[in-house]
Amino acid sequence: MAPRADAARNTELLLSAAKELVEEYGPEVALDQIARRAGVGNATLYRHFPTRADLLIAVYEDEVTALCDHGEELLTSASASQALFTWLESLATHTAAKRTLALSASERQPERRTALFDRWHGSIRSVTERLLDRATAAGVVRGDIDLTDLLVLTSASASAAGGAEQVHRLVRIICDGLRPHRETDA
Repeated sequence: MAPRADAARNTELLLSAAKELVEEYGPEVALDQIARRAGVGNATLYRHFPTRADLLIAVYEDEVTALCDHGEELLTSASASQALFTWLESLATHTAAKRTLALSASERQPERRTALFDRWHGSIRSVTERLLDRATAAGVVRGDIDLTDLLVLTSASASAAGGAEQVHRLVRIICDGLRPHRETDA
């Protein structure tokens, strides 16, 4: 059953206001302020988004969907290594830019993550795994690379970096480490 027109409109108003205010003030912006900007009451906000995490995840949804769509497109590119490396760069850049929002959306407590948050995580893992498997099968990355290790390395570089340029450098280092070892004459 489709939502009523007024409910759908209120959801859009709330999301629009939340996106603007999160951009202006960060994910800790007062929910009352979001309701006021949307022109609805607090009860309407909580009816649509029972928790701050629910609202933040809805704000974040389009961006994660776009990221995963980008990964899906990369699966059809000619170069398996370039596809994986481009994905890791996109993922690390996204993670670095949206880390605070993502942590707020999960309320920093994995057991309180919503089903949508878990679906995103699953989508990101799936895209990464398929790109990694493709690159491994093509012999352009080491065969001993584990999906979880790759995601941890990418996330760690995004979290620890002091800015976009450092994220890019760290991802290049990760990508160099993914290449198969070549025997060299000593």
